[in-house]
Amino acid sequence: MGTGGHGVRLLTRLLGVSALAGALTAGLVVPIAGFAGIGSKAVVDSLASLPKPLNIRPADVGTRILAADGSVIANLYQENRVPVALDKVAPVMRQAIIATEDSRFYQHGALDLQGTLRALIRNRAEGTQEGGSSITQQYVKLTLLEEARTPAEQHAATAPTYQRKLLELRYAVAVEQQQSKDQILDGYLNLANFGDGAYGVQAAAQHYFGVNAADLSLPQAAMLAGLVRNPSGYDPVTHPAAATDRRATVLQRMLQLGIINVAEANTALRSPVIDLSQMHLVPNGCGNSAYPFYCEYVVSKLLANPALGDTVQARDQYLKTSGLTIRTSLDPRIQAAAQKSIDEHSKPTDNTIAATTVVQPGTGLVKAMAQSEPYGEGRHETAYNYNVEKSYDGGYGGFQNGSTMKAFTIAAAIQQGIPIDYKINSPRQIDLSMVPYRTCKGWTRDQNYQPKNSTKNGDFTMVDAARYSVNTYFLQLSRKTGLCSIATIAAKLGMYNAQTLQPLEQVVSMTLGVGYVTPLMLSNAYATFAARGVYCEPLLITSIKDDNGKYLSTPSQSCKQVLEPWVADGVNRVLSAVMQPGGTGGNLKFGKWDLAGKTGTINQNLAVWFSGYTPNLAAAAVVADATPPYTNLMGQTLDGQTISDPTGSGTAGPIWEGVMQGALEGLPRDHFISPPSRVLGSLKR
Repeated sequence: MGTGGHGVRLLTRLLGVSALAGALTAGLVVPIAGFAGIGSKAVVDSLASLPKPLNIRPADVGTRILAADGSVIANLYQENRVPVALDKVAPVMRQAIIATEDSRFYQHGALDLQGTLRALIRNRAEGTQEGGSSITQQYVKLTLLEEARTPAEQHAATAPTYQRKLLELRYAVAVEQQQSKDQILDGYLNLANFGDGAYGVQAAAQHYFGVNAADLSLPQAAMLAGLVRNPSGYDPVTHPAAATDRRATVLQRMLQLGIINVAEANTALRSPVIDLSQMHLVPNGCGNSAYPFYCEYVVSKLLANPALGDTVQARDQYLKTSGLTIRTSLDPRIQAAAQKSIDEHSKPTDNTIAATTVVQPGTGLVKAMAQSEPYGEGRHETAYNYNVEKSYDGGYGGFQNGSTMKAFTIAAAIQQGIPIDYKINSPRQIDLSMVPYRTCKGWTRDQNYQPKNSTKNGDFTMVDAARYSVNTYFLQLSRKTGLCSIATIAAKLGMYNAQTLQPLEQVVSMTLGVGYVTPLMLSNAYATFAARGVYCEPLLITSIKDDNGKYLSTPSQSCKQVLEPWVADGVNRVLSAVMQPGGTGGNLKFGKWDLAGKTGTINQNLAVWFSGYTPNLAAAAVVADATPPYTNLMGQTLDGQTISDPTGSGTAGPIWEGVMQGALEGLPRDHFISPPSRVLGSLKR
C-alpha cells in the first residue's frame, strides 16, 4: 500500500488511541494517496489541537417588506431561506436525509470511521471520489460557507484540500460537544442548498411542492434528500431524468435500512418527481414586486438608515441576510384605486406620463404611489419613479408645479393678517419688469417680465382669484407678502427643489410654480392644510423588526404645528371655492365630501397638475412630458388620444378625481373648520 497505507494506519492509530475516539467517528473524505501528499507530521499537527470551537450564528434569512395590512410587498434575500424547527419537519424527511447522507448519524460522533474507510477503499478501487463526510461535517462546511463574505473567504471554505477537511473535522468535534444530534440536524436542514435558489428544507418544500416541511410526503422527501449532494445536477426542472434516478437511489437506501417497505417504495417510485404547477417561486427584490416603485423608494430610505449599518454596502448586506420584517404605510386598497385611475386615464404607450401620490393628513403616511409607465427596461417601461425627488438612482426629480404654488401665497397672506376677501385689480397683463420683490436675503427683480392671465381678468377677492387661478392677482399679492414668507411656509410644508434638494428659488414668478416639485411633496404639503397646519414628514416605513421580534430604530412619525390652525382653515376655505361650480376644479367635485384643491399649469404646457384633499386624504396628480427634449403637451398623447388643450382640471384633474373617489370609499365624511371672521373679512361662513 506504500505511503498511502501508512497514512491510513496513522489515522487509524491516532483515532484509536485518542480519548476523543468516540467523538471522532464521522466521515472524512481523504483518498488514501492523499496522506502521502500532506505527510504524517501534517496530519498529526492538524489533529493535535482537536477540538476547535466553531462560532455558529443564525443562518442568513432574507427580509420581508410588508404593506400596512401585512401583505407582502417584496422579499429581499441573498438566499431564499425560511428557518423551521426540527419538530416542524416531517419525520420522513428527516429519515430520508439521514439515510442518504449519514445513516449512522445517531450512532457515531463527529467522524464515522467506518463510513470514511469504506469510502476510501471504494475510491481506491474504483478511482472515484465518494463522500464520506458525516452530517456534522457537512453542517460545519455549510456554516463556514455561510460565514464567508468575500470571494477569498468563499474559496477558502470550499478549497479541495486535506488541510481544510482536517480543519472541518476539528470544528465537527467541537460541534458534537456543543450541540445535540437533533440540534445539528436542525441546523443542517436549515442551511442545506436544495437548488434553484431554495436554501433550507422549509423553503425547498414550499418552492418545489407548495407545502410546508411538516407536510412532505415520502416521494417529496426522497427527491429533496437526493438534491443536497448535487443541487444543480439533480434539479428536477432542468434534469428530470437525473432527479428521478436520484430519488430512486434514496428510496432504495431507505428500503435497505428498513425505513420503508416495498409497497411504499413502489408507490413513491410511480409518482411524478415534480408537478410544475405546484412550484412556488419567491420573487427577489423590488423589480419583482407588485409595487416596484414604492418598494424601491422604501429600500432607498432603508439604505440611508444608520441603524442598519455604517455604510450603504453594510446596510444592503444586513437587509438581505438578517431576517427583518419591515412594515410600510402602503394601503393596498388605496394603491389599487390610484393605479386604477391612472390606468383608466393613461396608457404606457403614451408619449406623456401620469403619476399620483396619496398621503394621509396628520400622520404623513404615504398610502399610495402610482404611475402610467410600468417598471422595467422595455420600450414603454421605466426605472424612474415620477412621484419622488432625485435623491437616489430611481428618483426622477419632479416637475414645475405651476399654480398649485398659489396655495402657499394664500397661506402667507392669511398669516400676515390679509383677509381672504382682499381685493386686487387684476388686468389681463401687468408689467413687472424691474419691480422689486422682497426675499429672505434682500430684493430680486426680473428685467423683462410681463405676465398674463389665462383665465379671467377683473377686480377679484383672494377667493375668486383662486377659483379662476388669476395670475396677475397672485403676482401682486406675492409682492405684498414678500417672497420670503412664501418660501418659509413652503419649506415648513416640505417643499424644496426635487432635483437639487435645495430650497425653492425666490424669484418674481415664484407664486406661479417655477420650482421642481414631486407629487409626493405636493400632496404632503396640501395634507398639512387638511390637518389644520400640522406638518408630518412623509412616512413610508412604520416599523422594522428583527428575526427575534425586537424592533429596530427607524425614523418614526414626526409631526409638528407649522401653521396656526386658523391660517390653514383660511387656506381650506379659499381652496374649497376652487371646487365649487365655476371654479377651475368645479367639474371634479363629487359626493358630499368637503373638497379643496388647486390646478397647476406651467409655461409651454410641459406639465399640468391637480392637487387636492379632504380632511381624510390628500393627493396630487401630474401629467407631463418626461422625455428630453421636453415639448408642449398639446399634440401629445394621453390615454392614446391627442391632447388638444392641456389643463390642470381637464387633463390631470380626472386622474385625481378617480384616485380620490376610490381612496375615500368607506372613510368618514369629515369636515373642514370654518376660519374666524378676521380671516373671512366680509365673506360669510
